[in-house]
Amino acid sequence: RLGSVGAYFTSAKFLLYLGHALSTWGDRMWHFAVSVFLVELYGNSLLLTAVYGLVVAGSVLLLGALIGDWVDKNSRLKVAQTSLIVQNASVILCGIILMIIFLFKTQLLTLYHGWLLTMCYILVITIANIANLASTATAITIQRDWIVVVAGEDRSKLADMNATIRRIDQLTNILAPMAVGQIMTFGSPMIGCGFISGWNLMSMCVEYLLLWKVYQKTPTLARKSAKVEESELKQLNVKKENDIKPAEGVQLIVEKDVAGFEPPQEKEVGCAARIAEPFVTFRDGWVAYYNQPVFLAGMGLAFLYMTVLGFDCITTGYAYTQGLSGSVLSLLMGASAVTGIMGTVAFTWLRRKCGLVRTGLISGVAQFACLILCAISVFMPGSPLDLTVSPFADISARLFENEPLPTIASPEPEMILATGMPNLLNGSTTPADSDPEMSPEPVPLISVSLLFAGVIAARVGLWSFDLTVTQLLQENVVESERGIINGVQNSMNYLLDLLHFIMVILAPNPEAFGLLVLISVSFVAMGHIMYFRFAQKTLGKQLFVCRTPDPKATPDSSPPGNTSTV
Repeated sequence: RLGSVGAYFTSAKFLLYLGHALSTWGDRMWHFAVSVFLVELYGNSLLLTAVYGLVVAGSVLLLGALIGDWVDKNSRLKVAQTSLIVQNASVILCGIILMIIFLFKTQLLTLYHGWLLTMCYILVITIANIANLASTATAITIQRDWIVVVAGEDRSKLADMNATIRRIDQLTNILAPMAVGQIMTFGSPMIGCGFISGWNLMSMCVEYLLLWKVYQKTPTLARKSAKVEESELKQLNVKKENDIKPAEGVQLIVEKDVAGFEPPQEKEVGCAARIAEPFVTFRDGWVAYYNQPVFLAGMGLAFLYMTVLGFDCITTGYAYTQGLSGSVLSLLMGASAVTGIMGTVAFTWLRRKCGLVRTGLISGVAQFACLILCAISVFMPGSPLDLTVSPFADISARLFENEPLPTIASPEPEMILATGMPNLLNGSTTPADSDPEMSPEPVPLISVSLLFAGVIAARVGLWSFDLTVTQLLQENVVESERGIINGVQNSMNYLLDLLHFIMVILAPNPEAFGLLVLISVSFVAMGHIMYFRFAQKTLGKQLFVCRTPDPKATPDSSPPGNTSTV
């Protein structure tokens, strides 16, 4: 038994989990902290945080396909190590710059009329964006490629590994911001910057070693598709052309003189092609994504990002207007993490019983059924829904008062509520006015209770569905296109996420939140309709027929006619 335990802890699978846990912990700490740092630096305004969120979303949207193509064209170890070093080095550099700004902010304000401080803000956002792009490359190569190779041909093992990776994500999503939040609360933002920089330096060294160990233990990682070989051959041919012998060079000059000006024309074409290459890659990536057999499944997942029904700054800000305290929201967030983990367990069980494609169908129905509670909450007592209120009234009022908008694209500021940090959404530490005489009448909690009951319960189906689509992409996309297809999938996710923030900007007042809930439920329904269409094409008439799992066969690997029905 001790031998088997020791073998597990030294296996490639466990080392991959450990590396992912370290990477995700650092990511979650940084994504939480950078939003708080930017708010702190800009005088409790969310402007810098909004700009950062917009830059990050726009960059992944435009560069997702290019990042994926780079992942496909290079060896696995080179991609993983390069993205790891770039990501952690960027976070460390960002932390150092932020520490300098916190220390010398007063002096920086007086230099060059404050322009030097503005340049520091731009530098921080730029480097933080580079870190996020490198993190995207890491996620694509490890979660969409390495994990498939480590699992081998065993799809059940792949499903278990995907579920474990998602459980790690769920836990770190709650615990990491809480940890760094306590450090910043009882210390200072500058101490928080130093801690995160030190953590990333240590984590980078350990993760680098773990990647090397996994690579050594899995020889198949060294073998990649023809796309890498083709790229390496091109580089080799260029090198050979540059190493021309002198005699051949003289002969070449004579040929150039005889042929006239053709070589310069070829050179110009080469330069033009080089300039156009990123645009061609971008186009080819989206075309390849559209032509995938799992296109509708991927689009269905992307549509789930067009929603306010999650624990982001928008929903928590709305909850504050309805009288929920920070401690209650912290408990609700903990409950959502528990139901998310339940979703990963449900995914592995359903997949064994019904197969992968049907698991997505069941998960989608479960999620949508729970979100019906959210739609009902819009019309229950306590709901502030009032479509007669102009959606632009809040914007115009704040513009005239020169106040910032409260709920724009902060990556994860709701974690502030779980860490004891001040409520930066309204500039105070309590949701209600501190003066008891001025406090508003209590709002009935039926509506907001139904809303959060639906959001929390729906996460079981949400995470099960997410894992289903993730594994469909892993199994059905050819190895040579895994990077670019998953890069485009990330771009689609960010695009719909960006649209949901634009939707909130257009209707930011609480009276319109009910309308946003109904729109969100509609988009979730459209996403699952797309997946239903994909499942219908894949399974045909046996769409709703579960089967007895065959231990010798991999789920969904055999045609529908070879399955035994229950």
